[in-house]
Formats: sequence, C-alpha cells, structure tokens
Amino acid sequence: MRFLKTQVIVNPESNKGRTRQRWKYIKEGIKVFIKEFKYEFTEKPLQAIEITRDAIKSGSDLIIGVGGDGTMNEIANGFFEDRKIINPEATLGIVPSGTGCDFTKSLNIPSGLKNALKVITQARSALIDIGKVTFKNHSGKDSERFFVNISDFGIGGEVVRKVNQKRMDRKATSYLRCLISTMIQYRNKRLRIRINDRELLVDDYLAGVVANGRIFGKGMKIAPSAKLDDGLFDFVLIKAMKFLEFCRHGWKIYTGSHLSVSKISLIRAEKIEALPEGNEEVLIELDGEQLGKLPAIFEIVPQNFLVKGNLLV
Repeated sequence: MRFLKTQVIVNPESNKGRTRQRWKYIKEGIKVFIKEFKYEFTEKPLQAIEITRDAIKSGSDLIIGVGGDGTMNEIANGFFEDRKIINPEATLGIVPSGTGCDFTKSLNIPSGLKNALKVITQARSALIDIGKVTFKNHSGKDSERFFVNISDFGIGGEVVRKVNQKRMDRKATSYLRCLISTMIQYRNKRLRIRINDRELLVDDYLAGVVANGRIFGKGMKIAPSAKLDDGLFDFVLIKAMKFLEFCRHGWKIYTGSHLSVSKISLIRAEKIEALPEGNEEVLIELDGEQLGKLPAIFEIVPQNFLVKGNLLV
C-alpha cells in the first residue's frame, strides 16, 4: 500500500526525556525512508488523540508514533470518533522510543530505528483487533477508551499508578521494583467476574489481565499465546495470593510458564465484566496508563485497526 500523506507524532518526554534529545537523529532517520512528512510534539496528556484525529480528517493515511505504549494508546484512540473508525485505511506505524514498548513485541518489530522504519515502509499493514473498555474515571463518571495491547485490574493498576508517580517525581524506578513494593502491602480484592455474560463465583483475586497482545510490564509474558487478530482476548485471572506465594511463582511470568500455577487460569473471551464487591477501590490500567477503576466492561473489536507489523501465522 502506498501512503499519500504522513503525520509523525512525537512524545518528547517518552523514555525519560531521551526522545527529545534524540529527535534530530530520529527525524533524519525518517527522512531516509519517507521523503515528506509533517511532525508535531505532544505537550500535555491526551494531546496525541486530538493530533491524530485532526491529521486523519485532513487526509493523513499514515500516522507514525514516536514514543512508548502510552503514546501508542493515545494515537490509537485518535483513529476513532464517536466509537467509529474515521478512516478504515489509515494505518499506524511505530518508532519505539519509550520506557515501555511491549506492544511492538507482539507485532515483531525489531529494535533499532532503522529496523522500525523498514517495518513501516516495507511490511504489510496488519488488520488487528482492538480492545474497548468502559470504566469509572477518577471523578466517578463513566468513561470509554480503546486499548491496543493489554488492560488489567487489581494489583496492576496499583503498580502502574506507583510507576507513573515516581516518573513524575523524577525518581528512578522499574515495573518490577514497584510490583514487589506494592505486593508487600496489597490486599487482594473480592470481585464478581462475568465472561461472555457467564458469571463466575465471587472470589478474592490478585489481578485480572485482559490481553490483546502477549507482553506487558516491560517484558512479562503474561499471555504467551495471545494473537492480535483472532477476535478474542486472552484473559489471565489470578486468584488471591500472599506475598511469599507470589514470590515463589511471580518470576514465571517472565518466561510465560506461569499458566501452570493452580491459582492462575487462562480464558479466551470476547467480553469480560469485572465488578467489586463492596466499596473497595480497584484500579485499572490500559497500555501502561492508570486511568480509572472498576466496575468495567472489556469488549473486543475484531480486526478493526491497521498497524504496520509482522504478525506470526
């Protein structure tokens, strides 16, 4: 497919501000592969949504995101308006430049600027599924958002909130370090879960991970067999664990061998509902951004989003 008009959207603060420092190098690299393009820096949260939406309405059919998973989430949401995709032929290309670039692993985009640009200009556009979640924002109002990789609730929401807060405070951190420190004091949540309108028993859970892609948390293979174009979520449900029990099994997430643990189950589904029992707050995150809390409804939107990548058959 030959693209007529290209818009590049850059999150200069991604990768702890290194994207801003490397932008001249990135821009020159893009010029080698794409002769004409416009670019714009984001200056505040959610701005990439509006930049993308305006660009597509103005005729851009290739949107290149320079940043991490959170940036790609905003750009993906900009492809839609009033719950409908603006231009079904518009395509996302990714130049990974973030602290978390887990989505690119499911797209088999190799590391390195030149390799990413080769994928954008030479790989076929893949038609993938996208997730839609309805949830409560922090003001208690109903909100809706799309996600491309993974959304989860429970301890993951708490961890992402802590990771993002430490970044704002300019403190060095990692997902794993925040996961361990959060787990020490975390209380498992009593939840009601419905899968494809079938209700599970109310139980205590550590986390529920709604996966479109395979990997999150900077390398955790939470859903090792997930496919981006099969029309189903891989829903990984983790029952209540104590800290020592988690330490005994938690490392297995990095190898993808955790699904053999008795308290961890994998269910493939098109729709998942999660509701807290009682008034306890249960946070959710989408593509590495902590945006709200349960109750929430997760729904797959099958093969509705074009992205440059190499999907495995």
